[in-house]
Amino acid sequence: MIIVNLDVMMAKRKMSLNELSERVGITLANLSILKNNKAKAIRFATLNKICRVLDCGVDDILEYREGEEGEEDDE
Repeated sequence: MIIVNLDVMMAKRKMSLNELSERVGITLANLSILKNNKAKAIRFATLNKICRVLDCGVDDILEYREGEEGEEDDE
């Protein structure tokens, strides 16, 4: 299962959802979906912008956890 740690990185950078939304150029609604692990996909371009704005790597935002609930959804 892929876990989105966006809230962790935002807290480390002391950045609000509103500020990140404005700087990345995506809606608050879509950013909230991503932040709350409800997203089914993310564009590489969006992930790139988030990483640039938060000055972090993809592995700081996305985490893989084996054996977590929800894996069967991908099969």
